[in-house]
Amino acid sequence: MATSGINKAELDSAVRPQDDLYRHVNGKWLARTEIPADKARYGAFSILAENAEDAVRDIIIGKVAGFEDPADKADLTKINTLFNSFMDEAKLRELGAQPLQPDIRKILGINKISEFVRLTAQFDKAGVAGLVSMFINNDPGDPRRYVLFIAQGGLGLPDESYYREAAYAQLRDQYVAHIQKMFELVSIDDAAQRAHSVMRLESDIAKHHWDRVASRDIQKVYNLISLAQLQETVPGINWQLYFDELGQTLPAEVVLCQPSAVAEFARLLTAERLTDWRNWLLWHLVAGSSEFLSPEISAANFEFYGTALTGATQQRERWRRGVGFAEGAMGEALGRLYVSKHFDETAKERMHELVAYLIDAYRDSINSLEWMSPATRARALEKLEKFVPKIGYPVKWRDYSALEVSDSLLENARAVARFETAREFAKLGKPVDRDEWFMTPQTVNAYYNPTLNEIVFPAAVLQPPFFDKNADMAANFGAIGAVIGHEIGHGFDDQGSRYDGDGKLTNWWTQADRTAFEQRTGSLIAQYNQLSPEGADGKTVNGEFTIGENIGDLGGLSIAWLAYNRFLNGADAPVIDGMSAAERFFYAWAAAWQQAVRPAEVQRLLTIDPHSPNEFRCNQIVRNIDVFHKTFNTKPGDKLWLDPAERVTIW
Repeated sequence: MATSGINKAELDSAVRPQDDLYRHVNGKWLARTEIPADKARYGAFSILAENAEDAVRDIIIGKVAGFEDPADKADLTKINTLFNSFMDEAKLRELGAQPLQPDIRKILGINKISEFVRLTAQFDKAGVAGLVSMFINNDPGDPRRYVLFIAQGGLGLPDESYYREAAYAQLRDQYVAHIQKMFELVSIDDAAQRAHSVMRLESDIAKHHWDRVASRDIQKVYNLISLAQLQETVPGINWQLYFDELGQTLPAEVVLCQPSAVAEFARLLTAERLTDWRNWLLWHLVAGSSEFLSPEISAANFEFYGTALTGATQQRERWRRGVGFAEGAMGEALGRLYVSKHFDETAKERMHELVAYLIDAYRDSINSLEWMSPATRARALEKLEKFVPKIGYPVKWRDYSALEVSDSLLENARAVARFETAREFAKLGKPVDRDEWFMTPQTVNAYYNPTLNEIVFPAAVLQPPFFDKNADMAANFGAIGAVIGHEIGHGFDDQGSRYDGDGKLTNWWTQADRTAFEQRTGSLIAQYNQLSPEGADGKTVNGEFTIGENIGDLGGLSIAWLAYNRFLNGADAPVIDGMSAAERFFYAWAAAWQQAVRPAEVQRLLTIDPHSPNEFRCNQIVRNIDVFHKTFNTKPGDKLWLDPAERVTIW
């Protein structure tokens, strides 16, 4: 008989599930758990991520044998070179800031805006700093081709709100002091004056940045324009010059995500502000290179970006950062080796079965939606049938043979960036690679890609507490089943629902159905706008910013329950360890969100993270699900009680 998948001894009897399911399941763990000094948050995801890092390190340092394939050996040789260049602290201490001095001299020698643009493009190619954020992706208007996206950039703080909100005034002062300290560490003169110059310029850039709600609206950011229109919209940047220095051909069309923000950024590129721009480029050079310089410089950068922003008090162990560097450089090569030693192929088979159950349950639910017309329902079902699941690892692996590495850490970091720049731009004009993955197999996460209409589950997430092949299926449906449902749900959230089954951005809704959908999402937004997590100092969730993830959570859990009942196929759900199937289902859901978070990180995430805090991903979702109230016999007065008339059901 399968295990329950739930450790009853961990349930906190001092907290009723009717009042707080999250702490009923996780309260004992939260009470005894101290967040490691090198982390801002700690929980189920980070524990699995550390386990994956341990496994990858053992592969890198040779503790795992059996890699005899010539391709494996060649990749391991490069990976070891990358890892060892990161781990050689003695050499890095000896070099200090010396590797940065040639670039510093180049910046200080800039006398014209055209020279600034030229040098910044060269840095952009090497992953140091860029005028804008650029990436290649499928064209939402024609997902059969690739297109270049150009988005706003230029800030050193996490978000434009950090430059204007009173709550971040102290952080702004710390930021200026940090820039000054970093300039001093790399022997740049007039450090205090330059730091204030950077802050003035970034504050002016931030004034025109779109906020995160607007920036996640695909209808607002999908602005496909010609090269001539780009130059007309953003005349302050010589795009031909920029792309010449990138070593790339300027595409005939681009997607300009935030036209006004990029245009205003370019208007600041004037000769009168050249001093500010030199200082800005110096800062982004130093900040972007700090991890690849001496331990002293790296630690100083952590003082702000780690401690001040997130509350973590200690840098991660160097070997963990070294593993991260190697994974960032050759993640799929390491993933291929990781999968060969750590992935159980039976998990892949079981996952395909679970996905099929979730798809069937979504089909049943869509067919029964009282608010959706037959015309829209037909298009929704058509999209559902075209979902593509990818599980475990890619069917073809990335080729790193063109990546050249050495014993220089800073040069390795730049070589990796140049390799990635060339790899990405090489996609333009070629058929879309539908087999490409955007996470490595050793990543503890999952994603939905709307332009490919695919749901992707890396190998490392297919472990307890998310998936356990030996556990009862009620727990598996409550954990990984809800994750599967969540990713499918992204295809039908406020943004994903604007793409059809082929990944094309198009309106397949009747106006009445879209209005009914937005009434329901509006109610969910209103619910989350009232929530303030522990440690937030009164700051609340942004319901509009998090709505996509909240829709995914709500649909994921509710559909997972329907899928479990499909799995039972009329059989009685077993009682295991005195727990009903429904109890095990909801306990597994709560355990998946187990996490302790530092107050500084709570507030940072409320600003930049489209996911709601974990306690609400658990508790606020179950408040909207009838079977939760039935299972735990909730009543008015219970903290998780929600009147049936106020419960939101979307999918």
